[in-house]
Amino acid sequence: MTEPSPEAAKKKPLPDAPLEQLIHDHSPEVLIAVAGNSRLTEDLALALLNRRDLPAKALEELNKNGAIIKHRKVRIAIVMHPRTSRHVSIPAIRNLYAFELMQVALFPAVAADVKRAAEETLIGRLKTISSGERYGLAKQSPGRVAATLLLDPEERIMRAALANPHMTEALIVGALRSDDATEILVFAVCEDDKWSRRNEIKMVLLGHEKTPFAKTAQFAAELPPRMIKDVLRNTRLREDVRNYLLSVVAEKSSS
Repeated sequence: MTEPSPEAAKKKPLPDAPLEQLIHDHSPEVLIAVAGNSRLTEDLALALLNRRDLPAKALEELNKNGAIIKHRKVRIAIVMHPRTSRHVSIPAIRNLYAFELMQVALFPAVAADVKRAAEETLIGRLKTISSGERYGLAKQSPGRVAATLLLDPEERIMRAALANPHMTEALIVGALRSDDATEILVFAVCEDDKWSRRNEIKMVLLGHEKTPFAKTAQFAAELPPRMIKDVLRNTRLREDVRNYLLSVVAEKSSS
């Protein structure tokens, strides 16, 4: 559908027909006029937003329509519409609740930059929302949000984030390397049947000051000498841990 010029959109009068009918019109000018109409209801606005061919100008008019923009379902549908202009969707993100932001960030049709804006807004709010909300987000939020919640001081929230289906090895490595990594996170990753098997994670844990020595010994036994040497070169270790790893490397290299 071709976008009309702003002048054409302003000149086009609203046809004398029910709005229920006009939301299905094929004319961009008519759709823009309908979107800005003060008689538009929430249900009609949502039906209009179901159209993937809705002109960007109509989405702008919906966003400015005081009669319907107060409805949260309409707000989130505007943000998630693939034809919404960035100068409309990005500012509108600030008005969404935490779980609405999560919905935007997880919706496949939403543009990557809009998803990222939703994730960053959500991450920025994590310290101000309740424990229950953080727990819910930890279980199902996008990976970057869940990775931030790996650093949460509440163990149940951290463990929910660790089990999040969007969690990745790289995100866990980043969390473990953070100055905010908690002892409960390090212990949980050490004991996790899935993540503790990954060599990159073993290397990070091998050099982590909060890793129990028994786990240090286990991971050192499981890693090849070249990886242990990488840890020795790139990590500031306690003297006892360094000496132990040097002895492990020497033993493996001589065998």
